[in-house]
Amino acid sequence: MTASPQRYTTVAIALHWAIAISIIGMIFGGWYMTDLPDGAPGQYFLYQLHKSLGITILLLTVTRILWRVMNPPPTLPDDMAGYEKTLSHLVHMGFYGLMIILPLTGWLYSSVSVKLDVPTVLYGVISWPDVPFVEALKTEAASGAVNQAHGLLAWVTLALLGLHVAGAIKHEIGSEDGVLKRMVPGLSGSETDARPEGRGAVIAFGSAIGLLIVVTGATPIVNALSGGNQAVSVEASFEPNWAVDYDLSSISFSGTHDGNAFTGSFGNWDAAIQFDPDNVTAAEARVTVSTGSAEASQKLYTDSLKSPEWFNVAAFPSASVEILNIQDDGDGDYRSTARLTLKELTVDAPFSFSLEFEGDTARMTGAAIFQRTPLDLGQASDPGADWVAEDVTVDVIVEATRLN
Repeated sequence: MTASPQRYTTVAIALHWAIAISIIGMIFGGWYMTDLPDGAPGQYFLYQLHKSLGITILLLTVTRILWRVMNPPPTLPDDMAGYEKTLSHLVHMGFYGLMIILPLTGWLYSSVSVKLDVPTVLYGVISWPDVPFVEALKTEAASGAVNQAHGLLAWVTLALLGLHVAGAIKHEIGSEDGVLKRMVPGLSGSETDARPEGRGAVIAFGSAIGLLIVVTGATPIVNALSGGNQAVSVEASFEPNWAVDYDLSSISFSGTHDGNAFTGSFGNWDAAIQFDPDNVTAAEARVTVSTGSAEASQKLYTDSLKSPEWFNVAAFPSASVEILNIQDDGDGDYRSTARLTLKELTVDAPFSFSLEFEGDTARMTGAAIFQRTPLDLGQASDPGADWVAEDVTVDVIVEATRLN
């Protein structure tokens, strides 16, 4: 009689099923989301979930490989044919290779995609950077080839999965001592060996966590080196006669993405104001804004705004606004022109605002609507406003004290 085979450890079983379920969900979910028409409700969320699952599989696979090295798997039953053992080993090797390569090709495609040139934020919480030094592949042809390879690997994964399941079932219902019971929790049968405890959990899981920290730690370092959120100072050709209280003032923005409203604000800006309510025709205001200080209602939006397709913070760390042609409509209401210069592009938009005075203190509230297209915002991946609405509203609140 042959000895009953040993069982896998609890950690190995948990990793096996977590990876298997994630892969199946990622493949079928990937096909579903790519079949949706561009701009379909929820499609953007599905893309982010797909990328999050892919990186999760990559990290779990690193853990699984290290755990396997420190806790060798049970030997195959003695009554299995030699060619079956060889095929089993080849399938397992293929799986481990695919569990590394499939997420890596997905990561590469996300980094070079022209159609989906958006950051990756794992589960809406952790920023995951693009693959470095692959800018040359950011073309329709190259990114399309990477995407095709990624899709083909998904089919190869399904083929190996079929072989893997078929082999396990064949040996379970055949005359051999089955292998399925080794990996299925609670499955009864001839398998009676106690499950080993295993060792090296700190190394296996710690290495994956360390990899996550190293990779995701690159994003804030790059942002810091780019000077995207450096202090800004407005340049004005006039002498301001109002001092802005920045703790009580704000510049915020809002719009629609994937059918859902989003909001955000700039945390770093400087303003110079020359305003006399008795002589509004001579009034002027200039504002300089740190583009890297934009914070949106979701981390994905915040990361997207810093990218080259949007504010391009690395190349254009600041934007400027001039308030021109101020006219008094009476009862504290005014209208003017907001001239915005962003990424060396200048556009004008109507800017209506109201003023309330209390002694030497004034409070201004106003709003302007800008279009994305003239400012070259999101025009590579979303020129038709399928994802992000064309109009973006900017709301301004300023509290200031008269200087003289």
